[in-house]
Amino acid sequence: MSAGRLRRIRFALLLGALALFALLYAPQPVLPQLADEYGLSPGAAALLVSAATLGLAVSAIPLGTLSEAIGRRRTMITTLVIAEALGLVLPWVHSFPLMVGLRLVQGAAIAGLAAVATAYLADETGGVRLGTTVGLYVAGTTIGGMTGRLLGGIVGDFWGWSGGVLAVALLAAACTVAFVVLLPTERHHQRQPLRWKPLLGGLSAALRDPGLHPPYLVAALGMGSFVTVYNVLGFRITAPPLLLPPALAALAFLAYAAGTVTSALAGRAADRWGRVRVLLSSLAVTVAGLLLMLPDSVPVILVGLVIFTGGFFGAHSVANGWVGTRASKQARGQASALYQLAYYGGSSIGGVLGGIAYGAWGWSGMTLLLTAWLALAAAAVLFSRPSPVPSG
Repeated sequence: MSAGRLRRIRFALLLGALALFALLYAPQPVLPQLADEYGLSPGAAALLVSAATLGLAVSAIPLGTLSEAIGRRRTMITTLVIAEALGLVLPWVHSFPLMVGLRLVQGAAIAGLAAVATAYLADETGGVRLGTTVGLYVAGTTIGGMTGRLLGGIVGDFWGWSGGVLAVALLAAACTVAFVVLLPTERHHQRQPLRWKPLLGGLSAALRDPGLHPPYLVAALGMGSFVTVYNVLGFRITAPPLLLPPALAALAFLAYAAGTVTSALAGRAADRWGRVRVLLSSLAVTVAGLLLMLPDSVPVILVGLVIFTGGFFGAHSVANGWVGTRASKQARGQASALYQLAYYGGSSIGGVLGGIAYGAWGWSGMTLLLTAWLALAAAAVLFSRPSPVPSG
């Protein structure tokens, strides 16, 4: 592959990831305003986030499998355009149940990019420095998450939750157009006829391979912990005793910048020092940041949030690259889709459970639950055993 084509692929996927994460978490910074307007608890308001991640989780495997037949590029572009169109409609809807329904469909559309991107990268790069390339893609997700949340929170403080969500949708629209223009047509993916037997065979292989179970578990438990913290953080720091204004509270999402750096660095480190060592270190950093956020001190909370975010995205980058490297060629699309199912299924279920824990036991009880989740993920990585990659 030429250096120019590789740079174009990396830049296009970075922009696509930015649009994806900006759309996926657009309502998150304005959840307190939505809760006030509709008389909702933190856990109920978080349904706007969990509905989208649930739709993504449910659609990841079907769309990842479909991409084997119709092509990776076509799948990613079509679904991202649909998700963007729904993002532009959402600010004009003022029925909370209808908003939740639209978010479910939007999440299902977003799955087309989320579930296929890693398989596309593995196909087109031939696995050369895949850790670095996936790390850059994950960095795009962190930029999208940070920019979307920051923009939505600041605009939402002045023009309400609908203004904040619309501002994020317009940002994602610009990134979507650039993604469509820049993403090269795949050269190395051999499309399979849409016959269920070979496609389900790939899914079965991705499920049965024990070498893929640790990254699946890291995805589910790590993302459940991560989305819980960001869902309830706004409620904590805008309530007594901290009482930050919403616009200032939105600045907490600048912590995403740490993930932009660590996702790229962790991918390179995994190429050099091994994925198990780097993944365990990243999970340990995530737990350290979580524990540091316990005191009721805004500066300490923000430092802990930066460390927590950096550790999580480092772990996600390595686990995501693990799947792309480990999966056999015939099961690569399905393995990538299963990773996304675990990742966003963990976000949806974990986000709700974590919100309930926060409502019942406060920040300390929630922290204890999330620490247990992350420890379980680390144990799965620690006790994983290297074994030959399945031939497919």
